Amino acid sequence: MLLPGIIYFILFKYLPMWGVLISFQNYQPFLGFWHSDWVGLKHFARFFGEPTFWMLLRNTIVLAVYNLVFFFPLPIIVALLLNEVRHERFKRFIQTMIYIPHFFSWVVVVGMVYMLLTVEGGLVNELIVMAGGDKINFLISSEWFRTLILSEVIWKETGWGTIIFLAALAGVDPQLYEASKIDGANRWRQLWHITLPAIRSTIVILFILRLGHFLDTGFEQIILMLNALNRGVGEVFDTYVYSVGINQSQFSYSTAVGLFKSLVGLVLVLASNALAKKFGEEGIY
Repeated sequence: MLLPGIIYFILFKYLPMWGVLISFQNYQPFLGFWHSDWVGLKHFARFFGEPTFWMLLRNTIVLAVYNLVFFFPLPIIVALLLNEVRHERFKRFIQTMIYIPHFFSWVVVVGMVYMLLTVEGGLVNELIVMAGGDKINFLISSEWFRTLILSEVIWKETGWGTIIFLAALAGVDPQLYEASKIDGANRWRQLWHITLPAIRSTIVILFILRLGHFLDTGFEQIILMLNALNRGVGEVFDTYVYSVGINQSQFSYSTAVGLFKSLVGLVLVLASNALAKKFGEEGIY
């Protein structure tokens, strides 16, 4: 039963790791890994020395912080709310409705956003005009870009993120709630003293794993939302790697950029795991 998973990770996770070697080379496809010239840290020095680096770092960190602060707690909150619903059929209906957007591709989601927000017949702008306002070009506005990105992520992924927390809540002993009722605890007291402590370890583990992908802001979503007018706030490491690596064929340089991003994620995971253990949590290892 483990064999398919082991083969998958070997083929698609571990073997491709050898590709990071080209970040230290002047890689030429016709020469291959072992015959391309080695250049050491040349590509890293170039990347850190370019003004583009600070723009990419700022944009990526801002979007990552938005996701961590505004999106990460939402699945927990929704799971807690659903756990309080006592009507099972209504609860299952709500769960189904909030799960469905996860299965939409980003192409579909961005297409829906375009139809809603375009100035040429978009529903939102038509409502603004009906209310006496002026049309707003959300799709090319740098001021609205990050808000749109965050809103799309929340709508698409919040429901799916509740699955793990609902599973953790299902393991809470009902006798704890019964005992708390006898002691006079209301629903808020039960939530604070029983429910949240019961899922605290799950929250910590998922938070650590989330930090490992801190700089992963969603390539497909952002590349679909980018245009010439919002690129100054929307260009991130993932889209930059695609731009210079695929479009401009700078394979070694783009690999160096990707390796830097991965190293940042590794450091964040190690630091957050150590901090979690310091406060008495199990961590991920």
